[in-house]
Amino acid sequence: MKYRLLAILLLSAVTARVSAQDYPGVKTLAQRRVPWLEKSLVLNRIPADSSREVFEIQTIGSRLHINASSSSAAAAGLNWYLKYHCHRSMSHMGDNLAPVNPLPAVPAKEKHLTEMPVRYALNYCTISYTMSFYSWADWEHELDWMSLNGVNTMLATVGTEAVWQRTLQRIGYTSEAARSFVAGPGFTAWWLMGNLEGWGGPVPQSIIDQQEALQKKILARMKELGIAPVMQGFYGMVPTTLKDKMKLTGVVPQGKWAGGFQRPDYLLPADTAFQRMAAIYYEEMKRSYGNDIRFFAGDPFHEGGNAQGVDVPAAAKGVQQSMLKAFPEATWVLQGWQANPGAQLLAGLDKSKVLVQELFGENTANWEKRKGYESTPFIWCTVTNFGEKMGLYGKLQRFADEVYRAANSPYKGVFRGAGIMPEGIRNNPVIYDLMMELPWHQEHVQVKDWIKTYVRARYGVENSELEAAWQGLLETCYSSFAAYQEGPTESIFTARPDMDVNKSVSTWGTRKRNYDTAVFSLSVQQFLNAAAKLKSNITLQTDAVDFERQLISNRGEQVYADMMAAWKNDDQTAFNKQSALFLSLMNQQDKLLGRSPYFRLDTWVNAARAMGNTPAEKSLLVRNAKTQITWWGPDNPDTDLHEYANKEWNGLMKTLYIPRWEKFIAALKSSPGKPVGRIDFFSMEKRWSEER
Repeated sequence: MKYRLLAILLLSAVTARVSAQDYPGVKTLAQRRVPWLEKSLVLNRIPADSSREVFEIQTIGSRLHINASSSSAAAAGLNWYLKYHCHRSMSHMGDNLAPVNPLPAVPAKEKHLTEMPVRYALNYCTISYTMSFYSWADWEHELDWMSLNGVNTMLATVGTEAVWQRTLQRIGYTSEAARSFVAGPGFTAWWLMGNLEGWGGPVPQSIIDQQEALQKKILARMKELGIAPVMQGFYGMVPTTLKDKMKLTGVVPQGKWAGGFQRPDYLLPADTAFQRMAAIYYEEMKRSYGNDIRFFAGDPFHEGGNAQGVDVPAAAKGVQQSMLKAFPEATWVLQGWQANPGAQLLAGLDKSKVLVQELFGENTANWEKRKGYESTPFIWCTVTNFGEKMGLYGKLQRFADEVYRAANSPYKGVFRGAGIMPEGIRNNPVIYDLMMELPWHQEHVQVKDWIKTYVRARYGVENSELEAAWQGLLETCYSSFAAYQEGPTESIFTARPDMDVNKSVSTWGTRKRNYDTAVFSLSVQQFLNAAAKLKSNITLQTDAVDFERQLISNRGEQVYADMMAAWKNDDQTAFNKQSALFLSLMNQQDKLLGRSPYFRLDTWVNAARAMGNTPAEKSLLVRNAKTQITWWGPDNPDTDLHEYANKEWNGLMKTLYIPRWEKFIAALKSSPGKPVGRIDFFSMEKRWSEER
C-alpha cells in the first residue's frame, strides 16, 4: 500500500512540474502547430552560457525535454527538433507539420548556442507588400513561424495610424485632416519611411481603430513568445500642412520621391515644436501600446531626402534624446540602405543605443567598408525580394559566407546578429529558413550540405531525386553569382508591352537570368518527376507550381525575342506563329498558377475585401490591393513605380497581362514592320484597379 502511495505522489510531482513548466508561450505555440508533440513537451529555463543564448534537446522516456535560456531559444530548440529529428517544417508557402509517431529519440543531450543576441525580421515594405491585409489568423501563423525560427526582434508598425492621428489632433488638426495624412494599408510602409503621405486613403476611422486593436493582439503574442517589437519612432517626419498651420520656420521640405510623390516635411529637432510633438507622440504610443518598448525605427532623409543646410549630427542627437526621454532604455534601429545612415548622422548619437541594419547584404558589404559603421552595433541582413515579385532567387552560399565573415571580422565587437528584410516574404522559403538558422551555427555553413536537411524537412520525405534536383537549383537560380541584382529576375509576361522591353519590367529590376537556364530546366524536370509520385504532399506541390512557373517564364523570354525579331524583319508568318505561342504560354501560366492559393490574385483581393466592414471600405481596400500590384502611383501615366510589385498570379495574368499583350500584338499586326504609336496602357491598368 505504501509503495502504491509513493508512486501516486511521484506521479503527482511529475505532473505538477510538467503543468507548471517554463515558457508557457512556447508551450501554447506547440498546441497550435504540433498538438501531437505538445503533450510530450517539457520546457525548462536554464542560465545563458557565458551571456550566449542556449538550448538543449533530449528525450527522456516518452518526453521531449528542451532546456533553454530564453523563450526565443526554447522555440528555436523546438524547431530544431522538428526539422532535424521529425523532418517537419513551417513556412510562408505551406506547412509540413503532420504527426510523427513514435517521437524520434534524442538519447544524448544536444546543445546549441548562439553568439548573436539579435535575430531580426521584417522590412517596412514587408508590412505593405505581404501583410497589408493580414487577419489575426495570418498574424498568428506569422508570429509562430518567427518564434520557431529564433526571431527575437521584429518590426511591428501596425497600428501607428492611431498614434499619429491622436498626435495631430492634439496640436489642432481635425480627425479628418489627421486621417488625410495617413496612407492606405497598401502603402503604409512608404508613409512611415517619409516617402509619401495620404496615398491610398483617406483611411476610414473604423480601419484605424481596427488596426490599433490588431496591434495590441500582435504585441501581446510577441511578448508571450519573447519577440521584442521595433515600433515606429518620431524622427521629424511631419505633414506638409504643418508649417503653415503652426507658422513654423524650422521645417525642411523633403522634395519628391519615386514616381513624383510629394514627401512629408522634416521638422528640425532644434525647433521647439519638435520637442512638443515628440512628447505627444510618445505619450500616445504609451497610451496605446505600453511603456515596455525597447526599440524604435525611423530614418531621417530616407532614399535621398533633403538634408541640405541641416546640422545632421545635432538633428540626430535631438531625435535620439527625445526618444530616450520618453523611453530611457530605447535603441534606435536604423536602415543601412544606400547612403543611410550617414557618418554625420551616426556621429551625433550615443552609439551604445543604436542598431544599424546592413540591409542589402547580398550585394553590399558596407559594414566592412565603413569599419563596422564607424564602430556602431550592426546586424547583417538580406533583402533578396523587392516588391514581392515572383521569381526563384537567393545567393544562399553568400548569406552563409557573409554572416560567418562578419561574425569573425575585426568588427565582431560591434556585430550583433543577422536578419531577414525582404520587401515581400511569401516567396523562396529556403532563404528564410537558412538565414534564421545561421545564428545557431558557430561553424561556416556549406549550403550544399545544409540543403539536404532542408529538403527532407520541407517535404517530409527522403528522396534522392528531390535532393539531386535541389543541388541543381543551388547551381542555378540559387547560386551566389557576383553580379549585382535587385531581387528576382522578372517575367516578360508582367511587362507593359513594348517593341523593345529593355532590361527590366520594373524600373530597378532585371530580366537577365544570371544562371544557365538549360541546367535549371533539367533540375526542375527532375523535381517535377519526383513531385508527380507524391501528389498529396502540399509543400512539394506548392514548390512544383513555383518551379514550373519559373520554367515557363524563362521560355517566355526567348519567345518574346523571336516574336519581336519576326516583326522587325517583317516576317508576318513567323510573327503570327510566335505571338500565338507567346499568348499560349501566358494562358498556360495562368492555369498552372491557379493550382495553388499562393499564386492567385483572389487570395490577395479577398483578404483586402475581408478587412473592410462596409461596401465603401471594401472598395477602398480592394483598390489599394489592385493599385499596388499594377500602376502603384501616383496618378501619373509616366510613374516609374508602375509594375514595381508585378506578380505572376492566376487571375492577374488572365484579366490584365494577357489583355495588355493581346492589344499590343493586335497593334503590331496592323502595322507590320513599322513602329506603333503609344498605347495608353495606364488607363487600362487604372480602370482594372478600380473595377470590382
